[in-house]
Amino acid sequence: MSRAFVRESEGGEAFEDLPDRTLSPHHLVTPSGLAQMDAEIETLERRLEQAKAVDDKAEMARLSRDLRYWSVRRVSAEVVPPPTDTAYVRFGALVTIERVDGRQQTYRIVGEDEADPAKGTISYVSPLAQALMGKEVGDVIPLGSTQAEIITIEP
Repeated sequence: MSRAFVRESEGGEAFEDLPDRTLSPHHLVTPSGLAQMDAEIETLERRLEQAKAVDDKAEMARLSRDLRYWSVRRVSAEVVPPPTDTAYVRFGALVTIERVDGRQQTYRIVGEDEADPAKGTISYVSPLAQALMGKEVGDVIPLGSTQAEIITIEP
């Protein structure tokens, strides 16, 4: 194991001194995303106190790093209210597309930190979201080597 980022504590055990997580310049979040951030910060604070209580230096380092990340993201978050009209695709919209093979997929366009494509949420900076933004029902978007049609736009 490389000794980079490994530091010995006063007790002699080694733990990784983790570098900070990379911060993205993209800060938009939905109200739900902001609530998720708040919940994550609360969970991390609680777990950090538990790690301190048992003097788990490695866990304290990891949790502190994650807490720094989420705290900065929380402060810089720009909350975008849910869309109120469905004339075109915008941040927060729920969009259903139909692929050329007939499959339909539905995605909500959200902030980077709340995106989870497996759960139907995609980041507004993702290529798919970028292809959808500003489009209307009936518009066709490029999708890899094929294309898809926008079927519905919901708030």
